[in-house]
Amino acid sequence: MTTQDSPAGELAETRTDPATLRRSVAAGAVGVFVHWFDWAAYAYLASTIATVFFPAGNPTAGLLAVFGVFAVSFGIRPVGALVFGPLGDRIGRKRTLSIVIFVMSGATLVIGLLPGYATIGIGAPLALVFLRLLQGFAAGGEFGSAASFLAEYAPRRRRGFGVSWLEVGSLLGFLAGSFVFFLLSTGLSEAQLVSWGWRVPFLIAAPLGIVGFVIRTKIEDTPEYRALEATDNVPRSPVRELFRNNKKELFQAAGLMTMMHVPFYAVLTYLVTYETDYLGHSAGSAALLSTVISLVGLVLVPSFGRLSDRVGRRPVLIGAGIALFVLATPAYLLMRTGLIGTWVGGLALGVILAAILGTYAVWSAEIFPTRTRQGGLSISYNVVAALFAGTVPYLMTVLISATGSTLVPGPYLMVAAVVGLTAAFSMKETAGNPLLQKEDLPAAGRGR
Repeated sequence: MTTQDSPAGELAETRTDPATLRRSVAAGAVGVFVHWFDWAAYAYLASTIATVFFPAGNPTAGLLAVFGVFAVSFGIRPVGALVFGPLGDRIGRKRTLSIVIFVMSGATLVIGLLPGYATIGIGAPLALVFLRLLQGFAAGGEFGSAASFLAEYAPRRRRGFGVSWLEVGSLLGFLAGSFVFFLLSTGLSEAQLVSWGWRVPFLIAAPLGIVGFVIRTKIEDTPEYRALEATDNVPRSPVRELFRNNKKELFQAAGLMTMMHVPFYAVLTYLVTYETDYLGHSAGSAALLSTVISLVGLVLVPSFGRLSDRVGRRPVLIGAGIALFVLATPAYLLMRTGLIGTWVGGLALGVILAAILGTYAVWSAEIFPTRTRQGGLSISYNVVAALFAGTVPYLMTVLISATGSTLVPGPYLMVAAVVGLTAAFSMKETAGNPLLQKEDLPAAGRGR
């Protein structure tokens, strides 16, 4: 009996009406929007937050402490992934999506209400650390839950396009956070920003989270997960099953995610620092280029997702990986020629990044069985994020200082491309395949 011929397969292949599909896209993307909105606000307001939450007298120490708190929130994500990923394989995507956004938004709201160091002393930075840890813990379950949810709700022939909206949500959140910071920094004095203005983005994020929570609680769980429930085939020990049966898939997904994370943080975040510190461009020009790259990504990411539905995941992602390997160092050479060269090199890397963002999540989702999909995606994504996401600016700064060469980011991106291509060449084409695999059927005889 094939997957499609089974009762589970028949249930999973039931067509979803367009209104439900739109709600599912909103439910999947809203959480990453809130997360990246908060992330951008925290990063841009770092110096102000340092003034509010840490002792006066050493601004540099305060700023380093703020970024240390930021890095710690990345470090705890794998713990959240180990909790929420397998939990979603046991109790469903919908429930974990709801729990994650509730915790994440609640912590963000409380940060916006926290008194500063001048009011409660050492309790202020301690509370900030705790709440950022709580946010990071919840964020560890966001990607795997949302990617599984979107992949399992999207029509089989348009799955790449459907899952690509996950990254559209992240880019929109990043842009919205940047825009709110721009409004605050231009519309308020430094005293107003320190007094109350810094709270605005965190308080805005709370109602956005409530909207996301309501959307996520109102929609049904995915057809694939309901198929597991209907056949009494929900795994009881998804972590054990994942590491016993899907180690290869974990490494493959981690490879693709390395090729995504490194250019994402190098192009969308570190490039601003690189332009101002090493190329001599103004902060306004650097921020403008970052914004334009993000806007280009909003258009190209779903376009590349749709292209992968038509020609396959392999050609798009392998093509992007080869382009990253070949063009990374020339792009940084071009940036050293002047402002126009910087824009051309930055936009070229942005287009390559868009191709990766439009394809990596859906291909990673398709290689895992439904029984362990959310756990596999969560763990591989967040372990790679902890290792590479928060370390890109630090490593680039250290390596440029040690070598004296501003070309360092190019070879670093080339290494990430090699890691991703190694994974991609080991993977089979999955575009158009059903998500339920033989492991997901009762007849497979797998332990629960």
